[in-house]
Amino acid sequence: MNMTVKIAIAPENALAGVGRSTDVDLAALREKVAGAVAEGGGKVVPAAEAEGLVWLLPGGPEPLIELLNDHPAVRWVQLPWAGVEHFAPAFALPPVFTCAKGSFAPQVSEHALMLILACLRDVTRKARTRSWLSINPRSLHGRTVTILGGGGIAGDLVDLLRPFGCRINILRRRPDPIPGTTPITDLHAALPSTDVLVVALSLTPETRHIVGAPELALLPDHAVVVNVARGPHIDTDALVTALRTGGISAAGLDVTDPEPLPADHPLWTCDTALITSHNADSSVYVAEMLCERVTRNVAAFAAGAPLEGVVDPATGY
Repeated sequence: MNMTVKIAIAPENALAGVGRSTDVDLAALREKVAGAVAEGGGKVVPAAEAEGLVWLLPGGPEPLIELLNDHPAVRWVQLPWAGVEHFAPAFALPPVFTCAKGSFAPQVSEHALMLILACLRDVTRKARTRSWLSINPRSLHGRTVTILGGGGIAGDLVDLLRPFGCRINILRRRPDPIPGTTPITDLHAALPSTDVLVVALSLTPETRHIVGAPELALLPDHAVVVNVARGPHIDTDALVTALRTGGISAAGLDVTDPEPLPADHPLWTCDTALITSHNADSSVYVAEMLCERVTRNVAAFAAGAPLEGVVDPATGY
């Protein structure tokens, strides 16, 4: 009996939306995804014949919803992104949805560490100054680091911070065995003793603007804020005010709100804001990690085993 699982890749004629760079060889990348399906024991077929679907089309969820309504035999959908809040309307449909959460954590956590060190050492201000600027650097050693979110990025960042002897607080919604984890409702209590605040959690209605004017006011004026999650986690206007008035000392932002950040946005004029244009993970790395997840999930789907990165429809991540 042929037990090969049938998987469609959409869009079926061209690959788009994986990674953020425009220099991706889309044909080669699609071939890699198809190879990942085959390595997991699957066979690439048209959507009309598929049991599972690897979705690679950027934009909103409407085309996916239409495809799933037209092909009710599809029981599982793999999305290529770690953050999938913009696809929430699709999660009410019958298929099981998986995303890439956790797949890109190693590169993103490295980027978070880089932003932390750059902020503590005033790299942005020094790099923009065309004269000798003597500012004492601050060490990460022994600092108190509060991480919002307890997923893969937080876990990898904790490992990177260990050599620095940091005191680490991890705040998340769900209980977790990671040492130091506390409920996210304890945020206000944690902020006054926080030297470095790292935002690394999923974007939901509850976490939008989780860092606003009241939270920034609770941080010490020497604190730095780093965001490697989603721009709307932080109230941008409040952040600009805090940077300009010295309410906090620096911000390292891989993501912003709005995004892309307009050329005339006031954040660009803050000489203590380091902005890295949402490229904590490279397109090549994203494609590689996505293919590895596709291979494992195709094999698990064929075997009826648990899938990696299952999206909770109630929370949207």
